[in-house]
Amino acid sequence: MQSKTEAEANDVAEAMSRVVSDPEFEQRLARARELKDLGQDPYPAIVRRTHSNRTLRADYDMLAPGEISGAIVSVAGRVLSVRNKSSFIDIFDGTAKIQLFVDAKERPDAISQILLLLDLGDFVAASGVVRKTPRGELTINVDAIRIITKALRTPPAKFYGVTDVEKRYRKRYVDFLANEESRNKLITRSKVISSVRSFLEKKGFMEVETPMLQPNYGGASARPFVTHHNALDMPLFLRIAPELYLKRVLVGGISDRIFEINRNFRNEGISTRHNPEFTMLELYQAFASRDDMLDLCEELIRDALLRATGTLSVQIGEMEASFEAPFRRVSMVDTASAALGLDFRTTEVKAIRKGIQDQLGLEADESVTWGGLVELTFEHVTEKTLVAPTHVIDFPADISPLAKRSAQDPRLAERFETYCFGMEVANAFSEMNDPIAQRAIFADQLSAERKISGHDKVLDEDFLEALEYGMPPAGGLGLGIDRLVMVATGSSSIREVIAFPTVRALTDAEK
Repeated sequence: MQSKTEAEANDVAEAMSRVVSDPEFEQRLARARELKDLGQDPYPAIVRRTHSNRTLRADYDMLAPGEISGAIVSVAGRVLSVRNKSSFIDIFDGTAKIQLFVDAKERPDAISQILLLLDLGDFVAASGVVRKTPRGELTINVDAIRIITKALRTPPAKFYGVTDVEKRYRKRYVDFLANEESRNKLITRSKVISSVRSFLEKKGFMEVETPMLQPNYGGASARPFVTHHNALDMPLFLRIAPELYLKRVLVGGISDRIFEINRNFRNEGISTRHNPEFTMLELYQAFASRDDMLDLCEELIRDALLRATGTLSVQIGEMEASFEAPFRRVSMVDTASAALGLDFRTTEVKAIRKGIQDQLGLEADESVTWGGLVELTFEHVTEKTLVAPTHVIDFPADISPLAKRSAQDPRLAERFETYCFGMEVANAFSEMNDPIAQRAIFADQLSAERKISGHDKVLDEDFLEALEYGMPPAGGLGLGIDRLVMVATGSSSIREVIAFPTVRALTDAEK
């Protein structure tokens, strides 16, 4: 007699079978039931193994072709292929592939029963003696095998994988299952993040954490995601940048060097370089400046690329670049001037605005400041040409509200951005720490934003109060982790390097 739990499980399985309406699904579900009839749980809670496939290869790679070790080992993994009447089975455990050999002439009935119920995509646990075949393939002569996860859906075809781009991003787990390249890009991502963290710790930086839910959003100009806290009955925003909280930490004196590898959220468009949820590195170093950040940025990027990929030469599509030191440096104002044939430093704003309209076909109304015109020209003409790693300096102050002003030209900020392959990967300042100047800049910025967009953003009074307690002179650097991984993996789309990128919901007809 079935227990209540078993009956409920069977009811759910039958309901699933009706919902899926797939003959292969139903066959696999039937085989799971047959396993239970044989007294075997197709989803056991405990699985023991002596080796991962990687450690097995490391420990027994020294065997000569045809040699039998005599050692009995236990392994587990997903079934990738079954050949020669189930005599040869390849399994993958997330670390490496290993071959199982089940002798067709001498296999016990119990093993034969299991093999009849085996499908591609199932997970198995097996034990036996390690040997190398005469061709040099490390193999386990199986004396026991069981199914430890019954896969109810058929994996993608081995040789074709998942080729539909939208399905790859929508069903990412299937993409990883089928495409080694996709898995490797996420492995490289992990190496890049690990390298960045290790590099900064060796430099004496301390890792800190700041809130993702914030009562005021700030540190960048972007539209936020809005949520509500029920118990406190107050609106909250998913952070668009961690900057203002990290500066509070710097004020508090926990360390003179701090960093955070953080998730940010911006309620804006999606493109090959933008995802609503993304990962940034942001760091601050007391008693440092923009120039210190220039050197640190170069060293950090080179270290991450070398440790994650072993090379400083990168290719994305037909574009190639070397990240050898030093990176090129160009002036944003000078490149904009060259693009229009007008000296932005001496030409009247009205004439610059007309030049942009006549030569570039872009509209720039009276609300666009001198710095905005410089930025508009740079983005439209120059940015896409910056393939080799390049530091862009001479940023206008009026588009840099959190940076110190240049002592040589107050229209410019002590700021740079780093570009490669036509995209920004880093942004850094000599940080503004004058609380009176910062308040005035914020007030002007908010007033302009309200006129343009009607946003209800308010001054972050708590941050300004923190500055009033005194923040040391500091250099700050923000680096896009996703974009750095794009460089490291040679990827032209940010969705390739995010495990689960944001995708459009399917309509009922598409489902």
